[in-house]
Amino acid sequence: MKNQRMVRNILVTGGAGFIGSAFIRYLMSPEASFQGLCVNYDALTYAGNLNNLNSICDDRRYLFEKGDICSQNHVEHVCREHAIDTIIHFAAESHVDRSILGPQAFVATNINGTFQLLEVVRKNPTIHFHHVSTDEVFGSLESTGHFNEDTPYRPNSPYSASKAASDHLVRAYAHTYGLSTCISNCSNNYGPFQFPEKLIPLMILNCLERKPMPVYGNGLNVRDWLYVEDHVRALYILLKHAPRGETYTIGGESELRNIDIVHEIIRQISQISQITVIRDASYQELEKLLTYVKDRPGHDFRYAIDCSKMKQSFNWKPSHTFSQGLERTIAWYIDNIDWVKSLRVFSYAD
Repeated sequence: MKNQRMVRNILVTGGAGFIGSAFIRYLMSPEASFQGLCVNYDALTYAGNLNNLNSICDDRRYLFEKGDICSQNHVEHVCREHAIDTIIHFAAESHVDRSILGPQAFVATNINGTFQLLEVVRKNPTIHFHHVSTDEVFGSLESTGHFNEDTPYRPNSPYSASKAASDHLVRAYAHTYGLSTCISNCSNNYGPFQFPEKLIPLMILNCLERKPMPVYGNGLNVRDWLYVEDHVRALYILLKHAPRGETYTIGGESELRNIDIVHEIIRQISQISQITVIRDASYQELEKLLTYVKDRPGHDFRYAIDCSKMKQSFNWKPSHTFSQGLERTIAWYIDNIDWVKSLRVFSYAD
C-alpha cells in the first residue's frame, strides 16, 4: 500500500469502551506488528471497563491514563509526555435512547470533547487525528440506496446530531489549520465485550436468562452489521495508509431487520447443547420471549453502507458473515457470564 504513515505512539480515547478496547487488543496482536506505545485515555464512565483489556494489560507497549477528553490541558500534557504522534478518537456518548432522555451529555462529550482534542492537535500539528464516527449522521434510508462518503448529513437524533457536529469540526480544523485528519463512518458494530444496553448483547443475555426480548415497533428497522474485529482492522489500515483529509465509510455488508436478528439469536441459542447458564430450550419456547414495545421517537428506518472506497483503496473487506460473527459473540457471552454480572444491564436499544 502507498502513503505509509509512521505510527509510533498512539493515544486512544475511549480505549476502555467496546470498540476502543477491541482496537487496543488488535493493536497488541501479532497481526498488527505494532512496536510503539499505546496510551489508553479513558474517563471510565458507565460503559468503560478496564476488564475489557485484561488480556493485554501487562504488555510493555500499553499504558492506561484516566482522564476526560474535555480536559484540554490534561490531554496535551499526556501527548507531550509520551511523544504522541497519532490520536484515534473513540470516546463518545453513543446510546440513542440516552440521547433522547438527556442530550446535554452528548453535546458535552461528543461536540466539546472533540473540539478540545482538536485544539490539542492545532497546538501540536505533527499529530495525526483519526475521528471514528457513525453512519447515523446520514439520517435514514428508504428501502433502497446506500450511504457513502458523499452522502449529505441529515441526523435525526441528539446522538447523531452531536456526532455530525464533531465530524464537521474535524473537517473544518483540517481545512482551516492544515491539520492531518481522517474520518471514518461505520455501521452498527457487534461482538464480544459490548455493553448490554445495545440490541445484540441485550437480546443474547435476555434469551439466555429467559427474560422478555423487547423489540421496538414492528421490528422491521434495518441496520448494516459490522463485526467489531473487522472494523478495528480497517481502522488500523487507515491510520497507516489513509491520505490526510479523507473520509471512509466502513460497513459489514450484512443488512438485516431487527426482528430477523432476534430470530437468529433464538435459533442459534436453541441449537447450542450443554449450556450451563440455562436449561436447554427449543426454538418455539424461546420465541415466546419476544415482546413488541412502543417504538422509539424518530426511529430511523434503515441504514446501509457502500464501503467500495475502503475495499478498492486498501483491499479490505469484512471477513465475518453475520451468522459467523453472531456465533462467536454468543459463545463469548456464554463463556464470560462473570464479566456480564459485573455490569448493570440497561433497557433495550439498537
